[in-house]
Amino acid sequence: MDLTQVFSNQIVVIILIIAITLIIHNFSSMFINLLVKNIVDKHKYQSYSAREKRHNTLFRIFNGVFSLILWITSLTIILATFDIDISKLATGAGFLGIIIGLGAQATIKDILAGTFILAENQYRIGDIVTLSGGSLSGETSGVIEDISLRITKLRDLDGVLHTVRNGEASVITNRTYEYSRVVIDIGVSYDSDINKVEKIINKVGLEMKEDVSINESIREPIKFLRVDKFADSAIVIKVIGDVEPAEQWTISGEFRRRIIVAFRKNDIEIAFPQIVVHKAKTDK
Repeated sequence: MDLTQVFSNQIVVIILIIAITLIIHNFSSMFINLLVKNIVDKHKYQSYSAREKRHNTLFRIFNGVFSLILWITSLTIILATFDIDISKLATGAGFLGIIIGLGAQATIKDILAGTFILAENQYRIGDIVTLSGGSLSGETSGVIEDISLRITKLRDLDGVLHTVRNGEASVITNRTYEYSRVVIDIGVSYDSDINKVEKIINKVGLEMKEDVSINESIREPIKFLRVDKFADSAIVIKVIGDVEPAEQWTISGEFRRRIIVAFRKNDIEIAFPQIVVHKAKTDK
């Protein structure tokens, strides 16, 4: 077989270029994964979850950028096999018009914002965030499912997937960065012994920390913080505790369940709105 004739066939060359590109793409994913692992391991993250989030985010973005460059390069080589002058195509007025028409300025802004999100570790895949401000109308909250240099995808509690351009949000609220906090307001009646209430709250918090089924999710036991305010029908107690990222809702729900039982055993009344009616005296 004459290899010169085989490689002179454009179809064969194109198939060969695509095959080589696929092989490079597969091996590059393995290499990028090892590279990202090495980068992440050099930093001291507080938990395994934080390392995994950072690893997944960096891998997804690096792999996506490399794949884009790889396929653009392959496309350029394929066009060259058809004797198409890439330089003239790239500098032509028509080509520039298409780029501008597609909103290159907005795209560049999104990519720059995505670069800062990545470099500053503002949020990672798996984080629960709220995006607001900028050109966004209202707030968009959810779990980060995917990040690229241009867009962020997050899914809310209703299962709706939101796609937000990285340059749109000016305020990013990360609810699961490194750790989360349980903050609960509990209203007890004005007849309650506050010292007793404090002891019960702290006891329940310590019991949860010692419970092997949930203690790995708790960093600092939930405890009495202060008497927060005097409401119309209750003394409001504020309690706090530090937990693993995204565990605040599960732990706070379990604490509420246990504190109700503990209060009932100790005759502590959880306050509810009450109206006192005074009957006016009438002269006979």
